[in-house]
Amino acid sequence: MKRFSPRLLPDFSWGRLGLILLGSAIASFGLYNIHQQCGITEGGVLGSVLLLHHWLGLPASIATPVLDISCYLLALKVLGGGFIRWSILSTACVSCFFRLWECRPPVLPDLSTQPLAAAVLGALFVGVGVGLVVRQGGSSGGDDALALSISALTGKRVSLCYLFTDLTVLALSLSYIPAKRIAYSLVTVTISSWLIDLIQGGRKGASQ
Repeated sequence: MKRFSPRLLPDFSWGRLGLILLGSAIASFGLYNIHQQCGITEGGVLGSVLLLHHWLGLPASIATPVLDISCYLLALKVLGGGFIRWSILSTACVSCFFRLWECRPPVLPDLSTQPLAAAVLGALFVGVGVGLVVRQGGSSGGDDALALSISALTGKRVSLCYLFTDLTVLALSLSYIPAKRIAYSLVTVTISSWLIDLIQGGRKGASQ
């Protein structure tokens, strides 16, 4: 493994891989069982995809990879190749776990009639899961790569960078989504951003 890791995954360890797997499982579980089932709107890349689809008719299958790749290209320049390699692995893990959950019916009670509870519980899953992935030097998607890049460039806390990108998209989403629904999403992104920052270590800027 020592001959393998320097070229593919810098500073590889089984513990690091295990925490990325755990974080991917937790985040995707919450996204599938809570966010997707209760229709919680997202900020970041996902919210941007929905926004572009609504106003420009741009298919998600096109918008999603374009936005994600753009975020990763910025991260490659700012955070380096090591971050990108770990991010490819962690993003693949999230996708695989998401597919696993999709093969089964939701295992949590339907919280559609309790949107505040859904927003808080969903934020806990996403915040803890993504926080574990980010702490290991990876990302679960373009949102994380963008926030970490902004953090590295500005020296601001990661939580503030997540909030900046999420709130920008949510504010634009008011053009077609009711304010009440946006308010619940605001609860989700605020809590999840704080948790990611807490678990990552509350550092200013992003380290490689």
